[in-house]
Amino acid sequence: MSEAGERIAKFLARAGVASRRDAEVMVAEKRIKLNNVLVAHPATFVAEGDIVTVDGNPVGVQRERTRLFKYHKPDGLVVTHKDPQGRPTVFEKLPPGLPRVVSVGRLDLNSEGLLLLTNDGALARQLELPANAWIRRYRVRAFGDLSPAAIAELAKGITVEGVKYGPIEAGLDSRKGDNIWLTMALKEGKNRRSEEHTSELQSPMFISY
Repeated sequence: MSEAGERIAKFLARAGVASRRDAEVMVAEKRIKLNNVLVAHPATFVAEGDIVTVDGNPVGVQRERTRLFKYHKPDGLVVTHKDPQGRPTVFEKLPPGLPRVVSVGRLDLNSEGLLLLTNDGALARQLELPANAWIRRYRVRAFGDLSPAAIAELAKGITVEGVKYGPIEAGLDSRKGDNIWLTMALKEGKNRRSEEHTSELQSPMFISY
């Protein structure tokens, strides 16, 4: 920590309270106080000896050891601490006794599979960096037909509604009625604008394994 301290969002991420992005949202929601004064801006700095509270609860001075958890996310849950639409969230369904955790990346509402959770927001941010280029593998169910030529085109990357996506390795596993199953491998993830956003694969259900 520098002499000036560190930004409130980074401080909360290091304490395992929330990711930096979620901490900035919490500031906007007026949920954070510094030395009993409401924090009004995410650029606020926390110095040694300062007292930070979230929703009236003090953030521990002593950080817990960094922990990483594997969680199988079922479909129908949103990966967020607070959903404005009132949908059930992953964090509401976690078993009791876990420390406060944040997710490493996200899975869509209708996706299920491996989700990493950690009590260290700084670690989550590091693991999410696109520069890591880690391969993510999914099983995808799509409605309709998809030709071998179309699957091969995915390896060149695709553009959907003006958004360019990097190369995707895909292979057709099986067909059953109007549904097809594919295995996909990709190295990037992008935030969708909404859960209703669709692609050329027509709202696939992702199941990582």
